[in-house]
Amino acid sequence: MSAKGMGKHVAVLMGGWSSERPVSLATGKPCAEALASAGYQVTEIDVDRDIAQTLAALRPDVAFNALHGPDGEDGTIQGVLELLQIPYTHSGVMASALAMNKDRAKVVMAAAGVPVAKHVRTTRAVAAASHVMEPPYVIKPVAEGSSFGVLIVAADHEHPPQELFREDWPYGDDLMAERFVAGRELTCAVMGDVALGIINIVPLGTAFYDYDAKYADGGSEHILPADIPQEVSNRIQRHSLAAHQALGCRGVTRADFRWDDTPMGTGELICLEVNTQPGMTPTSLVPEIAAYAGHSFEELVSWMVEDASCRR
Repeated sequence: MSAKGMGKHVAVLMGGWSSERPVSLATGKPCAEALASAGYQVTEIDVDRDIAQTLAALRPDVAFNALHGPDGEDGTIQGVLELLQIPYTHSGVMASALAMNKDRAKVVMAAAGVPVAKHVRTTRAVAAASHVMEPPYVIKPVAEGSSFGVLIVAADHEHPPQELFREDWPYGDDLMAERFVAGRELTCAVMGDVALGIINIVPLGTAFYDYDAKYADGGSEHILPADIPQEVSNRIQRHSLAAHQALGCRGVTRADFRWDDTPMGTGELICLEVNTQPGMTPTSLVPEIAAYAGHSFEELVSWMVEDASCRR
């Protein structure tokens, strides 16, 4: 039993009601098990709309935020925890809200010297009517994760994605169109103020690192350490830490990049986004990167709990 965990009561917040509920449950369970193994008193909470009352009655020492998507990583639950004065993991209200809003986050990152791709803010109606930028480009909901609602418009695509006309489109009307960058998918974890290793993600059977590639068993191959030049690796780590700090993040984050190393490519390196609530499922990237850097899963989640605070 860990001396750190002795007696400390941790509420693991998971589930919720966003489209990422299954991912959150898959993240929360192993985190709760690892924290219990480390000696913490753990209560698993499947978050519902009455979460404020539940937490007020429970009064845990720390809330481990294992929620994903809207309301879980956009500053909403963080605000509830601030009001209740319950220390919590990951980023605070402002950083969570900013990083979750993809187009505004890109403005802040660019101002900090982090390279980002050209983009435009748009609506579903406008993006469905005609191309909002010259193809190839990518359509993304401004405030979703796990690649929900992401559509790639190829260079030879005559019209915008027809999926945008769906009456049951569940990802909102606020979208971002971003210039498509060919090449490798790379990701880097930041733990505190240290940029850890870099994984090269190779989706298997999908066009890009979509939901299935992220979470299905065998959906992607993870090459760790990434087989890239040291100079590119250094830049990714530097930009990951700069983005983490510019957005005001705390705890653990993960920054996603594209590096164009195609035969006729430009060689450019682009930061796509920063994830303030990176997945902690059995196929997730951050635990794998942390393990390679010498931090077991139990040590990683214990560090997050000991790092927890209010006013983040």
